[in-house]
Amino acid sequence: MKSLSVNLLLLFLVQFVNAQRAAIRGDFPDPSVEKVGDTFYAAGTSSNWAPALPIMKSKDLKNWQLAGSVFPDLTSWADYYYWAPELSYENGKVYAYYTAHKKGGNLCVGVASADKPEGPFKDHGPLVCQEVGSIDAFPIRDENNKLHLIWKEDGNSVGKPTPIWIQPMNEERTALTGEKKELFRNDSPWEANLVEGVSVIKNNGYYIAIYAAAGCCGSTCTYATGVARAKNLMGPWEKYDQNPILAEQGDWMCPGHGTAITVNGNNYFMYHAYAKSSNKYTGREVLIRRFEFTDDNWIRFTNEYLSPTDDNLPYTAIDQFDKKKLDLHWSWSVFNKPEFELKKGKIAMHIKDEREAFIARKIDSQNYEATVETIPGKNPKSGVALIGDDRNLIYAAAKQDSIDIILVKDGARSSLGKFAVAAKGKHLFLKMVVKNNTDIGFSYSLNGKDFTSLKIASPDITYLPPWDRAVRAGIIAKGIQGDVAVVESFVFQSQ
Repeated sequence: MKSLSVNLLLLFLVQFVNAQRAAIRGDFPDPSVEKVGDTFYAAGTSSNWAPALPIMKSKDLKNWQLAGSVFPDLTSWADYYYWAPELSYENGKVYAYYTAHKKGGNLCVGVASADKPEGPFKDHGPLVCQEVGSIDAFPIRDENNKLHLIWKEDGNSVGKPTPIWIQPMNEERTALTGEKKELFRNDSPWEANLVEGVSVIKNNGYYIAIYAAAGCCGSTCTYATGVARAKNLMGPWEKYDQNPILAEQGDWMCPGHGTAITVNGNNYFMYHAYAKSSNKYTGREVLIRRFEFTDDNWIRFTNEYLSPTDDNLPYTAIDQFDKKKLDLHWSWSVFNKPEFELKKGKIAMHIKDEREAFIARKIDSQNYEATVETIPGKNPKSGVALIGDDRNLIYAAAKQDSIDIILVKDGARSSLGKFAVAAKGKHLFLKMVVKNNTDIGFSYSLNGKDFTSLKIASPDITYLPPWDRAVRAGIIAKGIQGDVAVVESFVFQSQ
């Protein structure tokens, strides 16, 4: 009997761990979800990566594929911090409410619309821009079907409380009307310095707000999820005395900021969390967990998660640049859009200035490798990189006679090694291997099969991930203005 009990316990633990697999792996913070027709669409934060605000689609909420982005090119009024898109579908129109940093100003809530979820979206500009910043918009209709916007005043950015506001909005979604009213703010110890990311649902005569609180990001995050409710949208609102209702559990930590959705009578919450094994390196990943309404009109999360039908690890992704457009998985910095052309199965990166030019893709595990097949030039260098942002990266790049390994920290470049190589007239393969998030190494090959290690002292790369994002693997080019660096292929392997 003891053996049977142990086996049953082990079986339960295995099933529970498997049930907590991410629905969308890799960095996809602040997710929202909406159903249009027979397809679910999710949008997430891109922050300072472009294209801005990626969109994914799924038929079953379990298996997702990239469908595009809200803004393939950035908006005219905002320059960075593209955060927290909230999708809404009404009367044949798709709306994307989002946060972005106004040029010369602060964070604002804006809105864009489209005839279909994949876009193209037409931007309608900012709706609200408070002095300390306005973020995390959510549209909602009141008891009289009047449209309102809920958002957070970003007081925590200046050491102040964070009120959750509501204000009427016109049906065109182009302007707020009337007066704003505070719903609630961070006034409970567990909420610490903020409340944010509100998603409101209705049940049994109540409006129920699912919201996030405390520290969102990085290895020291304290994020958790609570609920509040009100009989009338304008309040008064009461918070659940057993908050937080969603906190660290199993393999995941700091859960929060998502959207509720009902499917076939079942209620689910799509939100982000950090995997304990890879944390800030893979970023905030998407979980979808079922919840129930309690007899006393609150919410209780179950241990049922929606996860992909196939774990898909390990896998290999290959780009031979043989299409007319760059694959949707590639992204770049909002501060440094690369100039490139795709021709005859190659990508040519045009050097604009002294900065590194790069394109990158998400990572989704703690162990992976990337290989770039370059066509070394006499002057420009091209190669493989691990990228936090424009000012924090590490890479190996080659020209015809040498390979350089460069570490960039807070914009300052330092050489980790320079290696002679005779690659004139030949293709050269540069490989980057990362193990356990931070153990990184580089090697090269002239035939794509036999690789020679480029021996360097083990660099500390824990500084790479930005506070609100993950690292990415990609292709890099360096030279002087007018140089063109050419790459033949990119192979990414996640293990």
